[in-house]
Amino acid sequence: MSTFGALNTAYRGLSAAQQAMDLAGHNVANAGTAGYTRQRIEQSSIGAPAPMGLGTTGVQAGQGVSVDRIARLGNALLDASVRTTASSAGYTGARAAAFDRIEANLKEPGASGLSAQLQAFFAGWQDVANRPGEAGATSALLRSAGQLASTLSAGRTALEAQWSDTAGDAQQMVASLNDAATQVAALNTDIRSTIARGGSANEMIDARARLTETIATISGASVRDEPDGTVTVYLGGNALVRGDQARAVQLDGVTSMSAGTTPRLSWTDRPDLEVGLDGGTLAGTLSVLAPADASGAGGPIAEAAASYDAVATTLATSVNAVHRTGQTSTGATGLDFFRLDPTLPAARALSVVPTSAAGVANAAAGAGPLDGSNADAIAQLARRTDSAGARWSAFVTSTGSASRSATQQAGIAETSASGAKSAQASGASVSLDEESVSLIASQHAYQAAARVLSAIDEALDTLINRTGSVGR
Repeated sequence: MSTFGALNTAYRGLSAAQQAMDLAGHNVANAGTAGYTRQRIEQSSIGAPAPMGLGTTGVQAGQGVSVDRIARLGNALLDASVRTTASSAGYTGARAAAFDRIEANLKEPGASGLSAQLQAFFAGWQDVANRPGEAGATSALLRSAGQLASTLSAGRTALEAQWSDTAGDAQQMVASLNDAATQVAALNTDIRSTIARGGSANEMIDARARLTETIATISGASVRDEPDGTVTVYLGGNALVRGDQARAVQLDGVTSMSAGTTPRLSWTDRPDLEVGLDGGTLAGTLSVLAPADASGAGGPIAEAAASYDAVATTLATSVNAVHRTGQTSTGATGLDFFRLDPTLPAARALSVVPTSAAGVANAAAGAGPLDGSNADAIAQLARRTDSAGARWSAFVTSTGSASRSATQQAGIAETSASGAKSAQASGASVSLDEESVSLIASQHAYQAAARVLSAIDEALDTLINRTGSVGR
């Protein structure tokens, strides 16, 4: 190796050590940055040049170190595991949150729940039966009936509000999904061009990984790495993002709960083609928004609303059927106690017909005004297995069981997602201790290269400035 060649070798060592120190500082600076993946310099030795001339023999010295690339220390398998578990956690979490809100609206068990209101209503009829003709007992019955109708209406209205809020959340998820897909396509373009010209695209890859994780959490999409540095994102078996192109999706069938339509996700450029979701928050939300069906396996919000309507209908039908057979204190018969407005859902359509004791048929037909047998017959409706109270109790029990199951599934999925995230972080996150060691090693390498450079400089100074000066 020539002396001047040794200068270049020392310079390469200085440059490599400087880049390693800069990268260690960069890692430390981003230790708290969410989604940042630590980086390392990959180096290799530069071999000796090819022999020139017939007289060149023996071992030739190498030409120093080469910085090949700045590697991103991510793990594709761990990244895929994070996306998969995030998809499952998103789906189960959306359903658990919906059941939690439904249970909060039910207020069961409690004094303001529908069960307590039904018990108070039928107890009011028993009081009327025990004290026929007393205005106090009848007034208490009418107040209880009014509160019962208000509770049914308020519960049904709360479910309609929950459905509307959830539908709005679904629309926002779709907008976020489309926006993230567009950003991934743009990053694909930048990453591909950066890699093609030999640059480092690690930060852009980190940003893209965060976006693909978001997409997977929302929609359950899968991701495939391509040889050119881009990724292809698949949604329901079709490409959502391919290269620099991103497709958009849209939400159909989301109007109102009473419409009874099934919400679905479709491609904006192919509205006739439904997007089959494999998981994610959006899939969980759409399952919550599904309409009720005859088997009771529809969306939980619509099924809860249907239960409110069924209770209101059962209550009005059963009470009216008995009430019509009795007579009031004025001798009137064939009167309804409840009214159902056919233009509204049953739970919101229920109202009390009598406004005073004169409209309450507590006596049997033909009996005197002090007879309470008809009121007693209405009170006994609470004991029937197909009563409004029995229907409501069965609904509350099944909802509690479904909610508990949804919460357990969400907890398991969240634990899996946290475990996958921890495994990813253990390999990709920055260790301050490790970076300190790397920084110290790079500093020593820099000092060593600098010392070599100084030695060569002194040798050249001697050769150039002192050779031939002997005897002067």
